[in-house]
Amino acid sequence: MNPFEFVNAINYTKDNIMTEENESSYNSFLVNRSLSYFKDTVLLANEMNTNHSVANKLQFDFFINTLRKRKRFSKWQKPEVDDNVNVIKLYYGYNEEKARQVLPLLSDNQLDILLKKVGKGGTTR
Repeated sequence: MNPFEFVNAINYTKDNIMTEENESSYNSFLVNRSLSYFKDTVLLANEMNTNHSVANKLQFDFFINTLRKRKRFSKWQKPEVDDNVNVIKLYYGYNEEKARQVLPLLSDNQLDILLKKVGKGGTTR
């Protein structure tokens, strides 16, 4: 069973879909993260994060009985992709963290030179 089916049951349908077979497919991290995007559910999601050792069925029962029925949908935030960081990673072989530390040390002219050296053809910037 998809973890987001549990989220939909918690938020909107209020159907108790937690059975012994489905309990193993309940992913508390994904459920808590999806509920953390809303003002009325963020504190409850945080409470379940702090009590992560609670059984999956109890977490589901807590959410389904505590939250009001409401259609909640939000897009998940994704990390920003910086082309300059990718150029530094390719040229120097650095990881993401190290490349972000080096980025302020390089000028725009130096970044252009690196871009030309690692360029594989096609359009640039």
